[in-house]
Amino acid sequence: MSLEEKLDKIRSPKLQNQRETAIVLSAVEDTLKEQHHDPSPTGYLAALLALLSQANIPNRGVKSSDLASSVVYLLDLVIDHVPAALLRAKFSQILTSIAPSLTSGDATAPLLRSSIGCLETLLLAQDGAAWTQPQTEISPRRAVAGLLALASDQRPKVRKRAQDAITHILQHPPPTPSLDHPVADMCAETAMLTLSDALVVSSVSKRQSKDAMKEGSQPGLIHALHLVKAISSASGGWPSRKIEPLCEVLMGVSRSNNEYLTLAAFEVFEVIFQGMADQFSSSKLPRLMEALSELTPSQNDSQLLPAWIAVISRGYDVSAQIDPEGTFHKLPELFGKVSEFLSSASYEIRVSASECLISFLVNCVPDSVIAEPSAIDEKTLEKVARSAQDLLNVRFQAAWMEVFNVEAAFFEALRWRAIPLARSILTIIDELRASVSFNGKKEADMVIGKAIQSMGPEAVLGVLPLNLIRSQKGQPGRAWLLPLLRDNVINTKLTHFRSEFVPLSEAMYQRVIDHGESEKTMEVKIFETIVHQTWSLLPGYANLPLDLVQAFDQDFAELLSNLLYSQPELRPDICRALQILVESNQELLAVDAKEHEVLMRSRVTKTSAQTNLDHLSNLSGNLLAVLFNVYTQTLPQFRGYILQCINAYLSITKEKELLETFVRVTEMLENALVETTTQPQPTKQSSKGSSSSQMPPTTHTLMDLIITLSIYLPLATFPQLFTLTSRILPLTDDPQLQKKAYKLLPRLATSENGALALGSRNRDLQSLILSSAATASPPARRDRLLSLATIIDHLPSSDLYFIPSILSEAVIATKEVNEKARSAAFDLLVLMGRKMGTGGTIEQSRIPHIDPAAPTVEASLEEFFTMVSAGLVGETPHMVSASITALTRILYEFHRQLPHSVVEDLISTLSLFLTSNNREIVRSCLGFTKVIVVSLPTEIVLPRLEALVPGLLSWSKEHKSRFRAKVKHIVERMIRRFGVHEVEKWCPEDGKKLVQNIRKTKERKKRKKSEAAEEGVENDEEREISRKGRFESEYEEAIYDSDDDEESDVASNDADRAPKAKPNNQKAAINGRGTYITELPDDEPLDLLSASALSHISSSKPVQFKSRTRTKAKVDLDGKLIFGNANGTGRADDDTEPMAVDPEEELGDGTLEGGINAYVEAIRGRDSVHRGRGGRLKFSNKRNRGGDEMEVDEEEAVEDKKQRNARGSFVKTRGRELNGSIRSTMTNRGGRDGARSSLAKKRFDPKTQRKGLGVQKVKGGRVEKTSASRRR
Repeated sequence: MSLEEKLDKIRSPKLQNQRETAIVLSAVEDTLKEQHHDPSPTGYLAALLALLSQANIPNRGVKSSDLASSVVYLLDLVIDHVPAALLRAKFSQILTSIAPSLTSGDATAPLLRSSIGCLETLLLAQDGAAWTQPQTEISPRRAVAGLLALASDQRPKVRKRAQDAITHILQHPPPTPSLDHPVADMCAETAMLTLSDALVVSSVSKRQSKDAMKEGSQPGLIHALHLVKAISSASGGWPSRKIEPLCEVLMGVSRSNNEYLTLAAFEVFEVIFQGMADQFSSSKLPRLMEALSELTPSQNDSQLLPAWIAVISRGYDVSAQIDPEGTFHKLPELFGKVSEFLSSASYEIRVSASECLISFLVNCVPDSVIAEPSAIDEKTLEKVARSAQDLLNVRFQAAWMEVFNVEAAFFEALRWRAIPLARSILTIIDELRASVSFNGKKEADMVIGKAIQSMGPEAVLGVLPLNLIRSQKGQPGRAWLLPLLRDNVINTKLTHFRSEFVPLSEAMYQRVIDHGESEKTMEVKIFETIVHQTWSLLPGYANLPLDLVQAFDQDFAELLSNLLYSQPELRPDICRALQILVESNQELLAVDAKEHEVLMRSRVTKTSAQTNLDHLSNLSGNLLAVLFNVYTQTLPQFRGYILQCINAYLSITKEKELLETFVRVTEMLENALVETTTQPQPTKQSSKGSSSSQMPPTTHTLMDLIITLSIYLPLATFPQLFTLTSRILPLTDDPQLQKKAYKLLPRLATSENGALALGSRNRDLQSLILSSAATASPPARRDRLLSLATIIDHLPSSDLYFIPSILSEAVIATKEVNEKARSAAFDLLVLMGRKMGTGGTIEQSRIPHIDPAAPTVEASLEEFFTMVSAGLVGETPHMVSASITALTRILYEFHRQLPHSVVEDLISTLSLFLTSNNREIVRSCLGFTKVIVVSLPTEIVLPRLEALVPGLLSWSKEHKSRFRAKVKHIVERMIRRFGVHEVEKWCPEDGKKLVQNIRKTKERKKRKKSEAAEEGVENDEEREISRKGRFESEYEEAIYDSDDDEESDVASNDADRAPKAKPNNQKAAINGRGTYITELPDDEPLDLLSASALSHISSSKPVQFKSRTRTKAKVDLDGKLIFGNANGTGRADDDTEPMAVDPEEELGDGTLEGGINAYVEAIRGRDSVHRGRGGRLKFSNKRNRGGDEMEVDEEEAVEDKKQRNARGSFVKTRGRELNGSIRSTMTNRGGRDGARSSLAKKRFDPKTQRKGLGVQKVKGGRVEKTSASRRR
């Protein structure tokens, strides 16, 4: 930004505090005009320095703080544009002018910041000779001393500005032979002195107070560290001669318990290392690393040692970037030194040491050593391998879990160079894993998996053979290696699979065949599992194999083909492997990287990848034939992976073979269509009822293959393809085949040739789509809409008549039941609008059912809205509702591009439909109203509230289709956006109650929210985050979004008519008020990081179930069970006995007569089971009136009945008076009143109290009909 632009901003101030600066600038410019000086940077500088001298008092500081602040602020802007030679010449004068502002104790923070900016620019302009002047004189060194003092100021903005100025000055040294700035030593000494003093003060305070090491208790130490960091971040970095004392002080600071101090110290080290990463200052790094090595803490110092290890790790990371070879040769020594800390008893030290070793292996092993190692490099690798093997010693047994991470990093770092070096490591890990007492099998498997990735399966199996075919005594079988191989094999030799695992699969499968058709034993199931696991390795071997051309020959392809035919359970793995063979090489060719980077990552060059694809292309014809046959023999639900494999090989097939395949499949499809057309009607209908276990028709299968082929075909085949499609679309008796035909156009749009064909034959496709509209089946609706979108996307501007031709179909589709079809219809309407917005002509004479003399109109968004609005005069409510829905969607999309007059007319028109008597139309109008309330500008919607609010509130009492809730939500959104007064102003009298309810509900929510905030119950940010992602588009969110509590608030307005609703537990759980944690046994705390933690968290309050206590069964001397008590009466003396029986409740009393009665009751009683119509068993659900029946005295009941009849009231049970004989064994609570209260407490069940006419109840639960009833 130029000086004039900066001054223009000051001349027109926007803030109050800038007005005085504008006044000062105006005065300076007036002075320059009066003295006939040009308003140049030099003129401004002279005038401002003169004005600054008036604001300062000699030797006493600043006289006018406000004036000085404005002048220095302007001076800071101007001095950047003053020539450097003038600044060097006037250094003493300028420094003397701004010195009072820097040294005054009453100087404000804005004045100091502007003064520091002037001083920074002044010092940057000085040459080498000026920096040689002593600090005792008025020199740059003296100015830097002042900046260092301000760098420790208590005010954060002043301190930060001074530190930034020091950093900028040190980053721009004058031209000198030295690497460091002339004042770098002085800055380092001052910063070191400040840091040491602050550390001493902190130590004294620590002994005097327990809280001395907190951040707020000793800020001077933090400020000193920030100053050191600022000096270290300069381009030259920390001076070389001051590195040792700095490291010593920083390590002392790292010993602190205060995490802020430790973090600040590490940040200083990080800044120092970053400054040394360039070649300019890399010479300081060896000295720094030596200083750090001499400061090695004690091996058991768990406080300082992890910090020291982290600094060492970062230092050698930078060293590896500067000198990769030299750092790599130091790796064995470093590895041995740090690995000693793994024997420490402190877990923190062991973890830090393991992470440091991992960092060494990741950063200090260069790619050149892996690609082409020299003799010295190989010896270094051997030493590192021996060190890695020594980590598996018993001495490091406590750190084996950390050691396994180091071993995994070792394999990843050395990659295939670990093959001859790490055999003993694998042997030791295998022995550990085989031990019964070893608990780290998961970690051991992880290391072996990394070894498989790096060394390859052949090298690993050479050390750890499977021993599954011919196992020898003393050599255990290692079937557990098969899952590890499946998950980790990549980028290896395919020949090894053929030589190792194909024979294994054949041997195991032969054992399965030898077993015959008899029932499978466990051993046979194990053999089958091994066969499946063996072939599950093939996808890994197929991922960028090193020998694809040699290994994947005709014999191996025939083997895979035979397996695809004969063993369907192996098809997924084989198809995925064939697909990966192609796609892995294609991905390698698409990588934008250098050749050596590609070679280091995969050991396969781009040239080799192209050779592999050419080889597979030669075999693709036969493979595709096999895959096509297998596809036709597979059920539809299992065809996905086969189609993906076919798609991969079609992408590399030569054009000649593609044409032959297309012609062959097309002929077969045409013949199948002819057979289907000539098929008798009964047979055709029976073939439609296919289930998931039946093969689909041949036409469906062939159409799938043609759709897959289509994007790879040349342009010459597209006429035949479109002709075939035109034959299928009119077929109404096969909706699924028609659906597949509609999928062809969107598929073609994904390829370059297909897009060209869609553009060149667009008119033919328009005619085809228009002619097939009447025969389109409902299952094909979505795919037809997608096809329409594809045609419109390639529609020329001269053929826009096609849009109004299909507009009604798109509008009606917005009311489809299928959600995907509705979404496709909405997307199609938006695409139509965008196409119309680009301009063009609409020949209305070409539209079906339109007068041929209709004029041609220009395409525009307004015209599109006019077309859609024509549906508002439709004959059916369904069409009107669909038109309103379509207008809602396109208005939401294009309202910013439409004139306000069009939007206002549309709102005025659609608001009239709120008065309609049809609920379907009103439902769409409610959605439209919500969109305009939420999305449109306030100046458009606010004048329309007069018509919208009464129309909305007319449906506020309608409960069907949830109208009441929708209306309330829309009104609430209106109130939220426009205010309650604007909405209430247009409310009718009967609708103001709803607005008042919304206002009270809002106040209640706000009150509850404040109460919850005080209690710390609810977090609105978390609640808002949980609301995200509920809708797939902004339009759906605008239509369907609502507040969380508004559904529960709907009933609050009907409190006088409905009972108060119970709180929603699910909602309470979402808001955080209904989440409970089930306590663990023995009062153990719940580990929230555990995988089982979710099972102990509930949204409802857990119920404490009482555990059933088991009692010891009673036995006699012979060991026989005793029921009841031991006296043989059969009575239980203890009511708590599990087997106790109350004899009064039993029909059988132990006698023969009692047993017969019990049997009769079980067969014919009330609770007996009997057969109804059709021989079905029926159970009675009537209650037993024996013990649960409430009985009262008969006389009291009759008297109570008379009293109630006298009052004109009587008890009815299902329309009949309660009568019958009622006895009472309960306690009489005082005559008639007691009986009445007892009756009031018991609610009679009509099912248990009902008796048929003429039916009299007798003892035993049976009923007998009277003579009168029999006569009836």
